[in-house]
Amino acid sequence: MSTSQAATPVASAPRSALVAGLTIAVAGAVLFSTKAVLAKLLYRYHMDAVTLIAFRMLFSLPVFAAVAVWKMRTEAPLSWGDRGRLLGLGLVGYYLSSYLDFLGLQYISVGLERLILFLTPTFVLLITSTFFKRRISRIEWLALALSYCGIVLVFVHDLAGGAGSTVVGSLLVLGSAASYALYLLGSGEMVRRIGSLRLVAYAMCVSSFACIGQFFLLRPVSLLVQPMPVYWLSLANGVFCTILPVFMTMIAVQRIGAPAASQAGMIGPVSTLFLGALVLGEPITAVQLAGTGLVLVGIYMLSLKK
Repeated sequence: MSTSQAATPVASAPRSALVAGLTIAVAGAVLFSTKAVLAKLLYRYHMDAVTLIAFRMLFSLPVFAAVAVWKMRTEAPLSWGDRGRLLGLGLVGYYLSSYLDFLGLQYISVGLERLILFLTPTFVLLITSTFFKRRISRIEWLALALSYCGIVLVFVHDLAGGAGSTVVGSLLVLGSAASYALYLLGSGEMVRRIGSLRLVAYAMCVSSFACIGQFFLLRPVSLLVQPMPVYWLSLANGVFCTILPVFMTMIAVQRIGAPAASQAGMIGPVSTLFLGALVLGEPITAVQLAGTGLVLVGIYMLSLKK
């Protein structure tokens, strides 16, 4: 996907294309958010994060590897410098981020997890301000304040379920959001040169090999034998919560532009909150809804500023 395609204004697209693009973006956001619910279901089979993420990548790797091989055969080879950068991006953006996320999900609710991950744009803003000396405007400060007040509200509410575990889980997921922010910052220049599809395929392959290698290094091979529901849930995690959302998001960006696709993705935390209640029996309270609303307003303000 070229830069010009990604930056196509929404207003220039026909209404039918806009509706289709928004639908794809919303569906992708909901599917991607569902991974937290599936992870909670898999943890009921006494799996740990190392095994869970390895199963997820085992089912998603063939598709990303096929795309990577296709790109290798049809496009010019990457320089050694780009290969090194892709290795780093794959390890930080998808391996480390996913691993910390699944570790954190062992301790906190899916609603709080999704809200913390939704802070990724604020990390991007804070990192660029700190290291690249970009000035933060008053509107952006207000957006940051609203977002973090929402997180604190839900965090304090969830402390009632176990202070120690909530703190540990929240810090792990916070690390996941920071890792993915570093990936976004590092991938900006590369995606313009090599294309988003190629970048994602290569980075996901790196992440998959890291996750699977970690499993064989730290866990016995006998753990590959699991009850049948584990394979079905892992297949759904790999296909519906990994492969499809990645490609659906890219299609949505191509059709309606990155800003509109990003705003449509705000359905993610809301869908996770209700899926957690429907599937896992996690309660929905007024405090959680208020906190979710503050986070969504803050991120929406940041997206408008961009």
